[in-house]
Amino acid sequence: MLKLFAPRDSVARAVGAENVAAALVREAERRQIPLDLQRTSSRGLYWLEPLVELETANGRLGFGPLTEADVPALLDAMAGDPASHPLALGPVEEIPYLKSQQRLLFARAGITRPLSLDDYRAHGGFEGLARAVGMDGAEVVAAVLDSGLRGRGGAAFPAGIKWRTVRDAKAAQKYVVCNADEGDSGTFADRMLMEGDPFLLIEGMAIAGLAVGASMGYIYVRSEYPDSVTTLNQALEIAREAGYLGEDVAGSGRAFDLEVRVGAGAYICGEETALLDSLEGKRGVVRAKPPLPALEGLFGLPTLVHNVLTLASVPIILAKGSQFYRDFGMGRSLGTMPFQLAGNIRHGGLVERAFGLTLRELVEGYGGGTASGRPLKAAQVGGPLGAWVPPSQFDTPLDYEAFAAMGAMLGHGGVVVADDTLDMARMARFALQFCAEESCGKCTPCRIGSTRGVEVVDRLIAATDITAREEQAELLLDLCDTMQYGSLCALGGMTSYPVTSALKHFPADFGLATKEADQ
Repeated sequence: MLKLFAPRDSVARAVGAENVAAALVREAERRQIPLDLQRTSSRGLYWLEPLVELETANGRLGFGPLTEADVPALLDAMAGDPASHPLALGPVEEIPYLKSQQRLLFARAGITRPLSLDDYRAHGGFEGLARAVGMDGAEVVAAVLDSGLRGRGGAAFPAGIKWRTVRDAKAAQKYVVCNADEGDSGTFADRMLMEGDPFLLIEGMAIAGLAVGASMGYIYVRSEYPDSVTTLNQALEIAREAGYLGEDVAGSGRAFDLEVRVGAGAYICGEETALLDSLEGKRGVVRAKPPLPALEGLFGLPTLVHNVLTLASVPIILAKGSQFYRDFGMGRSLGTMPFQLAGNIRHGGLVERAFGLTLRELVEGYGGGTASGRPLKAAQVGGPLGAWVPPSQFDTPLDYEAFAAMGAMLGHGGVVVADDTLDMARMARFALQFCAEESCGKCTPCRIGSTRGVEVVDRLIAATDITAREEQAELLLDLCDTMQYGSLCALGGMTSYPVTSALKHFPADFGLATKEADQ
């Protein structure tokens, strides 16, 4: 029996995985070769997709990137010497890109079938929930607090403090909400996990529900992720039938259930209070704080809101202990982070490592530099509202505090790479235009400031003498300061990051004099 593995991940399918899988089945039937083709999640080595793996006595051997036309020669090689195929990669676990990673969240990526409970349990699934069921809710909260887990959505707020606040709140009904509205450019870790390992998210949310006293949870998924929605709904049914959701979660005697809700494509609904408005059936508009969602959230009741990666970290903490999790990372940035490499990058994909590696290790070591082969100009870290980081700062460790100290943020871990042909003035304008189009309109600095900002950038670029350009640049910086400190939420507040970093590090793109410090 020939046992092969091919991903069903939407990115792999977009580059031909379905055609390759179908060709494998057809060709095996034609040759009368018994074939067991299992459709797994993706390893996240996207430059090698479609990636097919062959099970051998010494582990899985990889082949990729494959096309439908490669299949006959692939089966020929597998019948003799697999290493003879020109697209043979050797043992998958030994591929340097993968071997040097520290995968906790994505430990099952590329190995298990997304909707197989047997696969999930065979690789440590539901061990965290089993342990949580035997603990008091306060003990579970203490474990999360002791682990040092911080929110992976951008603000990096200590997760355990949120849990404790919701648990201590007095209310007959509480909720757990997963913010799966992954809208940042260059990010795909949430999608990968929801499509490839949905039971991990379900387990994390069930643990959270039992710990804080919530009986209902919602997963708010962006409409652009239809495969995630389908997979999650199927996984919820399977988990419910197996007793991991419902009136008696894992034999605990306590109830917790989940529903998937689909957003309508508004970037602002990635902000937790706008998301809650959307869940309530309203237009997504940012709420003023206080009150905090932990006290008055969904339908005015205590609500624990986290993103996918935060909630998916919880089963690992419960299964292996807080100290195990704390052993990864540096300073106050503990655990691992799935960094996502995109843009003009040779080896785009997912890299899960403990906090502390440098941006240079990530972009040049894992990413292999630019796909174009031209010099690196910058990397935007943290989505469309992230700062542009020049190569001179690439040796900064990927750590929340280190990035904050240089006026940047890690956000959701997205890293978009650009070569020396990128016009930073155009990117600054894009950031402001993006904010203008996606603003909920509730506060003046964001609603009006972003629109005026586009106009200022246009005048700056069009100015014909250096004095006029410097005046417009000063006005732009002043406007960014107002938006950063006067906006109601991070959309308006962080739009300044890509604009001011572009001005600071790449003044020549705006027709401004280059300062010595920026060389």
